[in-house]
Amino acid sequence: MEIYGGENVELGLRVWMCGGSIEIIPCSKIAHIERAHKPYAPDLREPMRRNAIRVAEIWMDEYKRNVIISWNLPLMDHGIDIGDVSERKQIRDQLKCKPFSWYLKNVYPDLDVWEDLLGYGAIQSGLLENYCIDQGPVPGSVPVLYQCHFLSPQLCYYKSTGELYIGGIRSHKYSNNRCLVDPGEGNKPALYDCKLAQKKGFHMYWEFKQGHAIRNKHTHRCVEIAQGEESWYHLVIQACTKQTWRIQHVIKDL
Repeated sequence: MEIYGGENVELGLRVWMCGGSIEIIPCSKIAHIERAHKPYAPDLREPMRRNAIRVAEIWMDEYKRNVIISWNLPLMDHGIDIGDVSERKQIRDQLKCKPFSWYLKNVYPDLDVWEDLLGYGAIQSGLLENYCIDQGPVPGSVPVLYQCHFLSPQLCYYKSTGELYIGGIRSHKYSNNRCLVDPGEGNKPALYDCKLAQKKGFHMYWEFKQGHAIRNKHTHRCVEIAQGEESWYHLVIQACTKQTWRIQHVIKDL
């Protein structure tokens, strides 16, 4: 690995998967002294991304795709050079370390592996290609149309069951991720805690094909953009007018 990031995750995985355990000792005191200034790199994002994908390649088996998705990279040909990991994989085999599926079942069963994703990344308007769906100000419950920057507030995840998550996701099964909802009246789309929306029976399930409309399965209204009084475009839910959208990365036929 290089410079910074990833070693803490790798240490935990290899300890558990190779026969050890990590315990939390009551009243123990642990300190992490971090430099106020890191002289080795002005931007740590690139080495952290590389190291994360390298750890995933060595230890996470088929679940490595989740790390690639979390960095909003394409699953095929992501373009990140992680170096030669053959020696590390050989050591794992020699130590007879358990598969990552064992880790999920026995150590971290609360981790949601998101196996039913169809697409992920920013969703761009076909009418205004430089504009994307954005979670808007947080805290807040109204998604907005904003110039595409492809960072966390614009990351979306579309599941085979029809949920459309907006503004990034947390992988813990008990996390409060937010889903796009058609309130059923008015023309403003809404974001609600996904579990709450499901419990209350909100209109949170969508039909979406790449390059086509985003259409609510219950109300049959579409997520579209409209021009306001001051010539600004904004996000609306209305009767479908054949507006189209594209999501950055497609996993399965979409």
